[in-house]
Amino acid sequence: MAINYLIRAEVVDLRSDTPKSEDVFLVDTNVWYWMTYSRASFGAHPPAYYQTSHYPGYTNAVLGAGATIFQSGLTLAELAHLIEKVEREIYEAAHGTIKPKDYRHNLSVERIRVNAEIQAAYGLVRTLADLLVVSIDNATVTTALHRLQTEQVDGYDLFILESMRSHGVTQVITDDGDFTTVSGIRVFTANQNVIQAARTQGRLVTR
Repeated sequence: MAINYLIRAEVVDLRSDTPKSEDVFLVDTNVWYWMTYSRASFGAHPPAYYQTSHYPGYTNAVLGAGATIFQSGLTLAELAHLIEKVEREIYEAAHGTIKPKDYRHNLSVERIRVNAEIQAAYGLVRTLADLLVVSIDNATVTTALHRLQTEQVDGYDLFILESMRSHGVTQVITDDGDFTTVSGIRVFTANQNVIQAARTQGRLVTR
């Protein structure tokens, strides 16, 4: 089923954008995943070519331009979840199906491998991007609950958006079309479905 995005953000096709030194971006976890995890393509659902080429290429161009990039305080949690999932899928391809908890607790050699992959991936994130911190207090939770009424994002994104808001960051590099449902931000993406929806709805911008 086609996704019917209601575009409220400004959308930029990063394939034709040139980063500027004054730019400030939040880099979403999916981009970090493709940039830093070397075994992403060996999972049951490997990334598309454009995901492993355009996003790392653009993010490296951002760094080359001297612009500022941030990671979310939730990046480690999301990245660790994704990496463990794919490492389990790689194991299953050779040994058969195993439950996530069994994989995590019963295979010590695999656990060492998973931890090493997470440490390597997140270690690279930490060297490239500063951390946007958000306090998950009552006020933040209340604002997040309010977002759910108007913006079609998941639970992680609620708090990523709050960290962006609290630090005045309005630009995000992501393949996730959910971010385009948020007004007041600018989404840099190579997701063709999102780009087409933004074009149709008059929300595609060129800098």
